[in-house]
Amino acid sequence: MRLLVVAPHLEPDSAPTGVVVSAIVRELATLGHDVHVVTSMPWYADHRVDEAWRAEGKGRLVRQDDQADATVTRCHPFPTAKTNLVGRALGFVGFSGLATLAAVGRRGPFDAVVAVSPPLTLGLTGWLAARRHRCPLVFNIQDVFPDVAVEVGAIRSRRLIGLFSRLERFCYRRSAAVTVLSDDLAANVQAKLAGGRRSPRVEVIPNFTDTGRIRPADRATAYRAEHGLGDRTVVMYAGNLGHSQSLDLVVAAARRHADRDDVAYVVNGGGVAAGAMAEAAADLPNLTLVGFQPAERLSEVLASGDIHVVPLRRGLGASSVPSKTYAILAAGRPVVASVDEGTEVACTVAEAGAGLAVPPDDPEAFISAIETLLDDADGRARMGAAGRTWAEQWRSAGSVAAAYAALIDELT
Repeated sequence: MRLLVVAPHLEPDSAPTGVVVSAIVRELATLGHDVHVVTSMPWYADHRVDEAWRAEGKGRLVRQDDQADATVTRCHPFPTAKTNLVGRALGFVGFSGLATLAAVGRRGPFDAVVAVSPPLTLGLTGWLAARRHRCPLVFNIQDVFPDVAVEVGAIRSRRLIGLFSRLERFCYRRSAAVTVLSDDLAANVQAKLAGGRRSPRVEVIPNFTDTGRIRPADRATAYRAEHGLGDRTVVMYAGNLGHSQSLDLVVAAARRHADRDDVAYVVNGGGVAAGAMAEAAADLPNLTLVGFQPAERLSEVLASGDIHVVPLRRGLGASSVPSKTYAILAAGRPVVASVDEGTEVACTVAEAGAGLAVPPDDPEAFISAIETLLDDADGRARMGAAGRTWAEQWRSAGSVAAAYAALIDELT
């Protein structure tokens, strides 16, 4: 098959979505499919186009970046600071416009277009490209928008919420299939399609776990040495510092354990909440902030933590699945998940026996779970091993690519 993929990120960009899409593209190529990708220039780590790309680009807004496994067209993402919501929205519109021109202008024929959201505007890009190339659109939802933005208070205007909700339903109904990461997200999408004249097929295809790249490793890492963590028991949050994460729970736990010389807290990542975290950590010597690390250090970073935390704000379990959970399990480390009861992450942690799940936004429950693991090294080892076993049985990048290929084959 000949496939056109429209995605916000692709390696070497460090965004999690880029890692996922890159692996699926590689596997689709391995299966013998001809893949063409329209994406952005690398920009995620510093929220500006990578310096090498700026130097070589000479101001061009669209560049060709063909790779061994795909033909790649990269468009300028018009990045702004994460705190500038209006600027970010305009940037997404600008990028989506360029991506639309590139996707529509691609020489066909194609058997299908696969568009990845967020940003939601790429749904329009995918729809226009699919119409131009007379093929079905598969709309992949990594996070349900605008639900996540509304729940965390990033969007409060009823007019904007209504506009995005109409756009969301428009994109769903123009798709031949909508793929989501969990049953929770599938129920969310199906509820919004109820009663409509046009309903796409809604398919659950979870993200994969790269158990070859992420493996259990000795906790005495170079990362620990770099940040003076020594032999202390490290409680780590590694991921995006955004509105969706209850990072105040991590601060509260660090403050509770400030008098314990054997415990250290680490927050590894960047995002809109980075400034607030820095302020909160100013008087907490046991809380270390570390910026984004290169993707090739992920396994080492995860190995450096003895306990990993996944704090997701209340109400987001039905619209977001923190894929970092699967990476933690692959690394053989236990998880404390503060998430909505009965949602994907809570069920995964319980099913795997890989940690403890507690109600969201509950500091006492969160701290109690951490303390349970702090005082039980053998239990941590058992949970870590159980998580690794579960991860090895979970979907691989190859099986996810095969699922997409099978779905598209059915649609065509």
